[in-house]
Amino acid sequence: MNIKNIGQLWLRLAVSSAFLSAVADRLGLWGKPGSSHATWGNWEQFLTYSNMVNSFAPAFLLEFLAVTATVLEVMLALLLLIGYKTKWSAYMSAILLTLFAVAMTISFGIKSTFTYSVWIGAASCLLLGSVKSYAYSMDDYLSKMKDKAHK
Repeated sequence: MNIKNIGQLWLRLAVSSAFLSAVADRLGLWGKPGSSHATWGNWEQFLTYSNMVNSFAPAFLLEFLAVTATVLEVMLALLLLIGYKTKWSAYMSAILLTLFAVAMTISFGIKSTFTYSVWIGAASCLLLGSVKSYAYSMDDYLSKMKDKAHK
């Protein structure tokens, strides 16, 4: 076990949990709107927030953007969690977080992105994507199985 292996695993878990926690909140799993553990508490409250973040987008796209972000967050979180297609998932997460940061900057100003550490998340995902191999991952397991099959 080395620090690089632990670091990439930790980062995969951190990004996954952040994405899944945000989705859980918008589905009401952290509590009802206004409760101490919920930021949104339901889809309607999240949609209102998402519409504010994407205030520059045409109205007909707003719900599509909220649904797309949610689906991507779940998909990328699960892929990072199990370590499957990790490089691709990390880069896609970096893109998603960068788009979120840009939208936040346009709609609320740059300060909001610092408060929620969105740039740190995006940069972390870029760094994760640059890792050569992913210990404790499905990618690593499949690579080892492929190597065994070729011997």
